[in-house]
Amino acid sequence: MSIIEVSNLKKSYEKLDVLKGITFNVNKNDVVAVVGPSGSGKSTMLRSLVHLEEISGGSIRVSGEDLVKDGVYSKPQEIKRITSKMGMVFQHFNLFPHLTVKENLELAPRMARKEENSVIQRRSTELLEKIGLTDKATAYPANLSGGQKQRVAIARALMMGPEILLFDEPTSALDPELTGEVLQVMKKLAEDQMTMIVVTHEMGFAKEVANRAIFMDNGEIIETGHPDELFTNPKFERTRSFLIRSLK
Repeated sequence: MSIIEVSNLKKSYEKLDVLKGITFNVNKNDVVAVVGPSGSGKSTMLRSLVHLEEISGGSIRVSGEDLVKDGVYSKPQEIKRITSKMGMVFQHFNLFPHLTVKENLELAPRMARKEENSVIQRRSTELLEKIGLTDKATAYPANLSGGQKQRVAIARALMMGPEILLFDEPTSALDPELTGEVLQVMKKLAEDQMTMIVVTHEMGFAKEVANRAIFMDNGEIIETGHPDELFTNPKFERTRSFLIRSLK
């Protein structure tokens, strides 16, 4: 069953076409890796799913509900409700520097005011254990490594109980030795059958963890398929030349 349906998605900045009719579906429990050169529209596509980018045309459905249909958005309260089904993990963490790790995790649920404090505190404790940072609960972001900050950002996204997690180059701001700890958390999420769309340049991770890969270039989806097939036997020259450069 498709949990995300994207049809003919278009995005333009004046005369520059950034997305040129993107169409794809994501099924529940899929891990979809989106790869491609810089400037190919990957991040714009991902951000449009949570309404951080306003599209110029096309449709996005999440769990059978229209976020935007034929370029016309739902009402603001519907947009908020639909996008709340998704959590987003950014390249640069975006943690609040004046809050502790635990406070960063608990801020959004507290603002939503839908749960008891004891429930929120219990969940933040469980998630810190899940990402291996129980001992950093009272630390501030300035005292964390980049890998630790990104693991906190993942836990923060999970605090709201999303059905889908979106990752925008989650390891590209990290030193290589810190990348593995973040990818390990993401692998655990995949094992727990979390639905994920991951914009990434980590080809090894995509091949090992994703069950689908999408190759984008110049605002278009050029090719999609199982990572084993797409990475070893691409159908198109544009995919092939990108992989030759990326897998060196």
